[in-house]
Amino acid sequence: VLRCLIRNGFTQTVPFCSPIPGGLLEGMSITVCGRVFPDANRFHVDLQNAADVALHFNPRYNSGGYIVHNSRLNGVWGNEENKAPTPFPRGHLFTLQILITLSSYKISANGKPFSEFKHRMPLTHVDKICMAGMVRPSLIAFQYLEKVPYKSIIDGGLRSGKVIIIEGVINPDGMEIFLRHKTGIAFYYSPRFDENVVVCNSYEDGTWGDEEIYELMPIEIGQPLQVTIFCSHQGYEVFVNGEQTHTYSHRYTNLEEIDVLDIRGDVQLSFVQP
Repeated sequence: VLRCLIRNGFTQTVPFCSPIPGGLLEGMSITVCGRVFPDANRFHVDLQNAADVALHFNPRYNSGGYIVHNSRLNGVWGNEENKAPTPFPRGHLFTLQILITLSSYKISANGKPFSEFKHRMPLTHVDKICMAGMVRPSLIAFQYLEKVPYKSIIDGGLRSGKVIIIEGVINPDGMEIFLRHKTGIAFYYSPRFDENVVVCNSYEDGTWGDEEIYELMPIEIGQPLQVTIFCSHQGYEVFVNGEQTHTYSHRYTNLEEIDVLDIRGDVQLSFVQP
C-alpha cells in the first residue's frame, strides 16, 4: 500500500518551510519538482530540525555550476561536499528525489543517481523541509511504500501515452514487474543479476511466449533505481534512470483491458505511479 502526501501550490511561496508528516523514516522518499529561473545564481533544499540542517542541497551557478552538500549543527556549518556539474540547468524543469536510508541520503536528479550524503545527525530528528532561492517549485511529495509484493489497479487501463514510474532500491535477487489483464500478462519485465540480463515476455492462453533478453546494465544492486514504462501504439518503451534501454512490441493489443500493475521480488520501493 502506497501512502503518499503531496503538497502543491508553492509556485508563489518561496521561501517556505513545510512539515514532514511523522518525520523521516528509513525507506521514505522525498520528491521535489520545479523550474530553475533562467538567471538563477543559486537555490537550496534543506532538511531541518529547528535551526539545525541535516541536509543542505545547494545548486550554485557560478564557476560553471555545481552542487554543495552540507549540514549545520548548533549554528556551525560542517565541511562542504561538492559535486559538478549541476544536473539542474538554468531555465529548465527538474526533479529531485531524496531517498532516506539508515546510513545516508541517496540523491537522484531527473531520474538518475547523482550523489550520497552520510548522516551527520539522526534522521529521526528531521521534521521539516525548507526551500529558497531562484527556483519555482511545483510539487513536494513524501512517499512511504510497504514491502513487495505490490499490486495496484491502473485506472482506466493502459492507453497510448500512459506512463508508469517505479522507483526504489533493487537487491541481489532482482525483481519482477507484471502488467496484467484478466486472463494473462501483457508485459513481464525482470532484471536478473545472477544471469546479468533483463527478461521480457508475455503470458497468454496459459503459456509463456518467447523471451526477449537484454543486457542488464545500467541497473546496479543497492543503488537508487527508476524504471519508467511508456506505452506507445507499437509497444512498451522502458527507460532506466532516464535512459531508454529496452523496447517490447505489444502482443496483447486490447490496452484498456491491461489494468493491474504487480511488482514482486527483492526490491525496496520508494515511489510508484501506476
